[in-house]
Amino acid sequence: MEKSNQKITTFLMFTGQAEEAMNFYTSLFDQSEILTIKRYGAGEAGPEGSVLHATFSLHGQVFMCIDSYVKHDFTFTPAISLYVTCDSEEEIDRVYEKLAQDGTVLMPLGAYPFSEKFGWVGDRFGVTWQLTLAKN
Repeated sequence: MEKSNQKITTFLMFTGQAEEAMNFYTSLFDQSEILTIKRYGAGEAGPEGSVLHATFSLHGQVFMCIDSYVKHDFTFTPAISLYVTCDSEEEIDRVYEKLAQDGTVLMPLGAYPFSEKFGWVGDRFGVTWQLTLAKN
């Protein structure tokens, strides 16, 4: 894994879907990859093979994630979102469509006073994304 100069890293806690989410997210954005995965082994606290700790990058931005074996009374909330500036209409349309599939539309993709093209969705894992088209 190459060393990141990033001081603050977004940390996502899943309950059994971390690897599926990482694969999905890295398929959406250019220059994205899974960097490291450490899995629970036999007899450890979490289900064998689930993600103890992992790192992945989306367009060069590093994220961490885990599969929590503890069932919590909370999950992701729209109060915090990943905000993505898309470089083209093709990109925003494609990413929005894939994120919205089996998810929740919070604001449909369209023109708003603050953006020529914007959409806000909760994906099938519960993570929320705000997508905006870069200004020309």
